[in-house]
Amino acid sequence: MSRARAHADVFHAIADPTRRAILDRLRAGPAPVNALASDFKQSRPAVSKHLRVLRLARLVTEERAGRERLYQLRPIALQQIAGWLDGYRTFWLVNLDRLKRHVEGGK
Repeated sequence: MSRARAHADVFHAIADPTRRAILDRLRAGPAPVNALASDFKQSRPAVSKHLRVLRLARLVTEERAGRERLYQLRPIALQQIAGWLDGYRTFWLVNLDRLKRHVEGGK
């Protein structure tokens, strides 16, 4: 997978704990990059790089408001992950039910 394509991948974007924390922060509403950077121990350029990955994965939007860049959560892109997880949720429910029957003596 090319580097540009990897950065556009939703799974790659949420693999990093800082990016997940940024998404959590943006659930409260739009925020300028400086406000987001102040929430983290990382430098502003490092937070900007994380925001770029999130933007390429279409998890956030960027809007210029004067001299600021305002970032907003775009949760629709997370549906890709929800769909993928649903398959595993079914898998685990079936297997846990089988385990329960086995432990209870095959009833």
